[in-house]
Amino acid sequence: MTIQPPQARPGAASPVPVVPAWIETREQALEAAHRLAADWAPKAAERDAQRILPFDEIAAFTASGLGSLTVPRAYGGPGLDYLTLAEVFEILCAADSSVGQIPQNHFGVIQLLTEAGSPEQKARWFADVLAGARIGNAGPEKSRAVVTHNTTGLSRGPQGLRLNGHRYYSTGAIFAHWIPTRANDEQGRPVQIWVPHDAPGVRVIDDWSSFGQRTTASGSVIFEDVPISEDQIIPVWQRAETPGLAGPVSQLIQAAIDSGIAIGALDEAIRFVREKSRPWVDSGVERAQDDPYIIGDVGRLQIDLWAARAVLHDAARLLDEIAANEVTAEASARASVAVAEAKILTTEIALNAAEKLFELAGSAATRAAPNLGRIWRNARVHTLHDPVRWKYHLLGNWHLNGALPARHQWN
Repeated sequence: MTIQPPQARPGAASPVPVVPAWIETREQALEAAHRLAADWAPKAAERDAQRILPFDEIAAFTASGLGSLTVPRAYGGPGLDYLTLAEVFEILCAADSSVGQIPQNHFGVIQLLTEAGSPEQKARWFADVLAGARIGNAGPEKSRAVVTHNTTGLSRGPQGLRLNGHRYYSTGAIFAHWIPTRANDEQGRPVQIWVPHDAPGVRVIDDWSSFGQRTTASGSVIFEDVPISEDQIIPVWQRAETPGLAGPVSQLIQAAIDSGIAIGALDEAIRFVREKSRPWVDSGVERAQDDPYIIGDVGRLQIDLWAARAVLHDAARLLDEIAANEVTAEASARASVAVAEAKILTTEIALNAAEKLFELAGSAATRAAPNLGRIWRNARVHTLHDPVRWKYHLLGNWHLNGALPARHQWN
């Protein structure tokens, strides 16, 4: 079905974006994230089971001020660091990774705008974000060639430029005020086009049917003769040979989402074992939490989680260090390598912790009411975002052959 724009849905965002609170410090950002997480967590199971799209939760995210975290100070934003951004995603995704994933493209696009937008475009769209506008995404095309094939394009007729194309994996588009998308310009060169959600010819279709991350609404966007002006176009082709951090920042967020899933899985396992699980008949203990095998497994999971988070946070600090200077090809490559290391470890702990949740908690944890199965389903689906086998290849090629990783949003 075609979803109406956010402002047209009952209980969703109003036509005027929510006016956000002002956040300017790391402490304020983390405090805001914890408040949202405390509000989101109690209804996470119900939202997943009934596939209730989180319009109210995303409006609360906007109102919290977290959407402005990485807007540069030069354009009126707090310009907070990538470590804070990663930790915010961990906190939110530990509570509900389906809702927590939704702003990923908002921040990925902010990074690209920072690197590739004109001063006028930055002033315009950063001001919108500071005023409460949300940025979505119209993702890859319905094509097997994710990167190399792109038929979405601009054409010029009597009425000016028009955009046509069919995109999917459009996380955040249904909740957004702006829906940026990749297209080819009239010369066949790649550009990013910022399209208003309510522009004529834009259709956001809720056809996301995955068994995990069910409420991200990562469905399709169709553009049919959408009118486009020149100032909506960012010529990303001009940056083909320019090193940057857009890819590493996008991947840092993905790794942080997986880390958050792992945190949530381990928290749920510990809570269930303490409150509901029964000890095994041969254990000789009265409480499941005193079972030595369960104790050992919790210890192993905890140290693996700490290790993954340490590498993730180190990668974020490296990105902050690199961003403070001119980004060279070597520095951009080091950033991609660092986030690849983090993505491998957060993928592994997310899947392992989500699986071990049931082994530790026992068969009672599989009952429908708590809907703990959503945690494993979310881990399995989100970690497929980009194949971790290619992260190992990236690292091996870097260390063995000195090969710089390809520059795109998945590196």
